[in-house]
Order: sequence, then C-alpha cells, then structure tokens
Amino acid sequence: MAETKKIKTALVSVFHKDGLDELLKELNNQGVKFLSTGGTQSFIESLGYECQAVEDLTTYPSILGGRVKTLHPKVFGGILGRRENEGDKEQMAKYEIPEIDLVIVDLYPFEQTVASGASQADIIEKIDIGGISLIRAGAKNFNDVVIIPSKAEYPILLDIVKKQGAATTLDQRRDFATRAFGVSSHYDTAINAWFESTK
Repeated sequence: MAETKKIKTALVSVFHKDGLDELLKELNNQGVKFLSTGGTQSFIESLGYECQAVEDLTTYPSILGGRVKTLHPKVFGGILGRRENEGDKEQMAKYEIPEIDLVIVDLYPFEQTVASGASQADIIEKIDIGGISLIRAGAKNFNDVVIIPSKAEYPILLDIVKKQGAATTLDQRRDFATRAFGVSSHYDTAINAWFESTK
C-alpha cells in the first residue's frame, strides 16, 4: 500500500475565494485537474485554468436553489472509493466514477451570519450540507484523499505542494483529516448552540 499519493484531480467547492488563487496556481502547474460548481468554477476559470463542471460529471444541474449541487454518487464515490479495493475499483469503472484525490472546501459562514443579526430564514440557508458532507467523506478516506476543510489550511497544502509537488504522505493526509473533523465538529456545535438559543 503506497503511503505517498499523487494528486491528479481536485474538487474545489468554497465560500471564501481569498487566498485560493496561489494554491490553484501551484496545483495547476503540477498538472492537477479541477472540478467545481457555480461561483467557484467561475473563479477558477477567471484565473485562466480549465475546470470541469460537476454538473457535467453528474448530468444533474444545481437544484433546489443551490441546496443540492455536489450530493451525487459520482462525486462521493470518487472521494470514498478505496483505491486498493478491487470491488470499489470495479464499481467505479462500471459506473464511470472518477477518482477525486483532493477536496478543497470552505463552508458557508454560519457563525458570521448569526452574528450579523440575519433573519432565521437566512441563517438556516447558511447551514452547509454539501460542504460538510464533502469534508467528512474526504476525511474518512484519508488513506487516499487530501481534505482541505477551510481556508486556514490553504497555506499548509501550498507549502507541501511547493516542497514535494502534488503528492502527500499518509501522515500528512491523516493530519488534514484530523483538522477536518475539528472543523466539522466546531461547525455543528455552533449550529446546535444557535438552535438551543432560539427555543
């Protein structure tokens, strides 16, 4: 089982784009292909990089007012598929599921929206579903996948890519997974606290 894994395809789905451009530049220089949705896809293309639309992969558009974009077996299968598992490999080939080696997420700003005094309806819409699911999937499959769970981790991956190219060690992927579950735990705790406060 190879501990060092090459990053070939990255799924990028972020709220905050600031600080992302330098990371995308280095990944693009290393030949990493990008996959994205909506505003993030437009941002990537505005930098001059090719980016496949998730909609083209899944054959489904963004639906329900943007609530459902990445939630699809071709996306989550590409993240959760175990690269050394023969059964997983056969199913990924059968259903034309691409391997996704890197997931970059920056969640909807739930806490900032609450702090701004926004309406309950606006706060509810800032409960991220797809992003948090991508984080958990990428972190679960850290054996094969790099998960970047917030913009705070952009510089960490950038440093790795500059030093060792578009490849990571198992220890590095596990470290990212640890931070990812920390991000998801904090996020859900903040949501829970808001619900408790509005009883």
